[in-house]
Amino acid sequence: MQNKNFFSGLAGKLPPFHLKLTRTKLLLFALTLIAVGFALGGLESGTDDVDVANKVVNLNLPDRHDFEIPPLESIPAISGDESVSDAYIVGEQWDKVTVKSGQSLDGIFRQQGFSAKTLHQIMALSKETKQLTKIRPGDLFEFQRHDDKSLKRMRYAVDEAHYLIIDHDGEQALASTEPRDMITEPTETSGTITSSLFLAGKQAGLSDNMVMKLANLFGWDIDFVLDIRKGDRFFLVYEKIYRDGNFLRDGEIIGATFVNQGEKFQAIRFDIDGRVQHFAPDGRNMRKAFLRAPLNFSYISSNFNPKRYHPILKRVKPHNGIDYKAPRGTPVFTAGDGKVTRSAYNKYNGHHVFVQHANSIVTKYLHFTKRTVKKGQRVKQGQVIGYVGATGLAQGPHLHYEFLLNGVHRNPRTVSLPKADPLGKEQMAEFQQTAAPVLSQLSRLQSASMYAGSATTGSGAHE
Repeated sequence: MQNKNFFSGLAGKLPPFHLKLTRTKLLLFALTLIAVGFALGGLESGTDDVDVANKVVNLNLPDRHDFEIPPLESIPAISGDESVSDAYIVGEQWDKVTVKSGQSLDGIFRQQGFSAKTLHQIMALSKETKQLTKIRPGDLFEFQRHDDKSLKRMRYAVDEAHYLIIDHDGEQALASTEPRDMITEPTETSGTITSSLFLAGKQAGLSDNMVMKLANLFGWDIDFVLDIRKGDRFFLVYEKIYRDGNFLRDGEIIGATFVNQGEKFQAIRFDIDGRVQHFAPDGRNMRKAFLRAPLNFSYISSNFNPKRYHPILKRVKPHNGIDYKAPRGTPVFTAGDGKVTRSAYNKYNGHHVFVQHANSIVTKYLHFTKRTVKKGQRVKQGQVIGYVGATGLAQGPHLHYEFLLNGVHRNPRTVSLPKADPLGKEQMAEFQQTAAPVLSQLSRLQSASMYAGSATTGSGAHE
């Protein structure tokens, strides 16, 4: 009876809901205490002639089926400070509808059996809900219902990081936003160029978008079409973004090293006023005031040449720019901030755009298939101003690009480009603190790559 009262006393202190779930553990615990008590009692008696090791206590355990975990539906409601074990927490259930071509939210509501009045209430809530008229095929709507099957809750991803939530109590609707589960993790990789940057990037596990970010990052210092050599290497620390536990996309470059023809270039991320920027270890902005090449081109079909023989006019005519061969429709960017002074068409230049920049610099872009800016318009570096074509005197799709300084044509590939402002003293101190661990990580990554390469070479020498 004493043992039974002991168990009953412990059980009586537990909430009713947990009694069944913990009965097995409590009984085993109580019986263990009894056995230990008997053992300790023998030891504390002080008698040397008692062989404690030979004392056998028979523990008759109950059958296993007496203590099965009850089914979820049998668990009573919880009140007060009681809580449910994690084993019983069930995720939210949503009815999911993917928008099909030609489908509207009104059509989806009708299909789901929701009233037109409910939809009208939702659309009148805010400017965010008014945007629901512009849904596209592939968009996902999720719904929860009241017992009478009317709308209780609706969820829609307004962007990659947020949900638009609509709650409806049967009478009124309420709109709110809810963050999605986003995680950003740093990732590192490295690669060696054998034929092209894109192939090396693919072998290093990089997406096309990340390869382009890497090229654009060093694009003011390295011509990735003409300057790249076999054996050039890169070492990269960048972000991978996950949403709801699944990989979503690549983020920004945290730090990078590029070794081109033996010369090392490095860039470290340092955000200023919420804007992502990259700087060299000495605080020099990786972004120059001008792009070296205003498009992603295939190759240079004609270089800067004051004495070039013109293939169409059949006479010597100075070629005061560079012809970049590229597929028709390739976007062309303005090389720097400025103002459009000419956007027109004639039989020689075809569709063309001229841009006036600071410091008496003018850039010219010829033979577009289409222009996207107008005269007098302000443009920012990297803004699309037109698309590659073959209008005017052109034998095939290409961009003719000119760079003038104080009215004199200069070779766009060799002219000294103005640099962006470097970091100030206060910013430099903060940048150095940010850069130090990233530079250390890049150095370790480079050392590990070199060690792996030498180990491979060494093993090959013994074969």
